[in-house]
Amino acid sequence: MAKEKKQDNKKQEKKVGGSKGSESLTSEGAVPAIVEATLARAGTRGEITQVRCKILQGKNRGKSMRRNVRGPVKQRDILMLRETEIEARRVMKKIKGGAKR
Repeated sequence: MAKEKKQDNKKQEKKVGGSKGSESLTSEGAVPAIVEATLARAGTRGEITQVRCKILQGKNRGKSMRRNVRGPVKQRDILMLRETEIEARRVMKKIKGGAKR
């Protein structure tokens, strides 16, 4: 009986810890950010939009950063960011015309 209770407690402790990599997420939950501009389309089919957004709350308040967004988005939309530390890489321009000689 006592062994079963100990095993149940261990299972509950694991669930409280969160998913892998969740340590980098903000402790206060989601942070709102407003979309300032749409920069580019990314992904193999253009399903990702890269936007510049300004963080409205939290320790990085006022910081402007690049983020990748999936789904429809336009200027003045509010995004709820789970983390505000990592910025998206710039989308590279596609090279058209192939190799030049």
